[in-house]
Amino acid sequence: MKKNLTIALVIIAILGVIGFVLTNNKKENKAKTDIVAQKNAAVSVKTTAVKTEAVTTDFVANGNFEPTQELTLAAEKSGKVVRILVKEGDYVNVGQTLLIVRSDVINVNAQTAQAAFSNAQADYSRYENAYKTGGVTKQQLDQAKLALTNAGANLKQANISVGDTRVKAPIKGFINKRFIEPGSVLTGMPATPMFEIVDVSKLKLQVAVNETQVTSLKIGTSVKVTASVFPDKAFDGKITFIATKADERLNFVVEIEIENNANANLKAGMYGTANFASKQKQELKVVPRNAFVGSVSSNKVFVVENGKAKLKTVVAGRILGNQVEIVDGLANGELVITTGQINLQDGSSVEIIK
Repeated sequence: MKKNLTIALVIIAILGVIGFVLTNNKKENKAKTDIVAQKNAAVSVKTTAVKTEAVTTDFVANGNFEPTQELTLAAEKSGKVVRILVKEGDYVNVGQTLLIVRSDVINVNAQTAQAAFSNAQADYSRYENAYKTGGVTKQQLDQAKLALTNAGANLKQANISVGDTRVKAPIKGFINKRFIEPGSVLTGMPATPMFEIVDVSKLKLQVAVNETQVTSLKIGTSVKVTASVFPDKAFDGKITFIATKADERLNFVVEIEIENNANANLKAGMYGTANFASKQKQELKVVPRNAFVGSVSSNKVFVVENGKAKLKTVVAGRILGNQVEIVDGLANGELVITTGQINLQDGSSVEIIK
């Protein structure tokens, strides 16, 4: 009995020591956490001072290359495809035969139309000679002439139908897609799509610029264009279109036409950049492009005031490479935050990293 009591007292003492140690560790950990929290309360950021400086007004705009001409060639009339003369990837010229449609019935109709026309010609010739001698009336001659005219129209239509059995390319370019196979039955209503033809000998790069940028652009101005997949190559382009009305984002569409090289390296759908060069400099108030929260279109930046981040709304002007013109909302000397914005809220404490 006495032995059991001794064991119980030892166990209680051990548990008491363990409880004391755990409680003490908890207090120490809490103290350390509080110290870390105090240290981490300020968000580390980098800043740049707003300043007015001589800045080149060159700017760039991005977009995708599009073909200057493309179409989906569809069947005009019904028929069964008996032969296809091109495949996807082939280059075709205007007037080149792409496929042949079954033509036996059409050829028979053309032969019948030709025979009818020949008979109408012979009849009209006989009526014309007979009219001169009084053998037929003027009305009979006119009826023979009308029959000849109708027969000629039928023959012309029959010959067109014969021509339609050999479908030809209306534009030059590459066969980008083929929608049919030998044996396919074409219908004219609704029209069966046959080929997608894309001409990439010339391409157009469509970009969007803001109102301050568009004022410096003119139709016919030369523009250097680069492609993301060919960063070391520059292509010559010229402005062929400038929108007269802004879109819903208050941007203006500009189209630049580019002559592709002999190997047709540029493909429709590639990502391209237009480099608009003015060769002029202006005194402008600017901030780094990465100072904007989200994107330049947000017109919002963080500035540092009394050790805290303050969210400001500004009026952004032209995007000039890695810099953005500030039209209104910031003064020279203010510190704009360029990194760390993702962790900030209006009023957050900040620590500036040199």
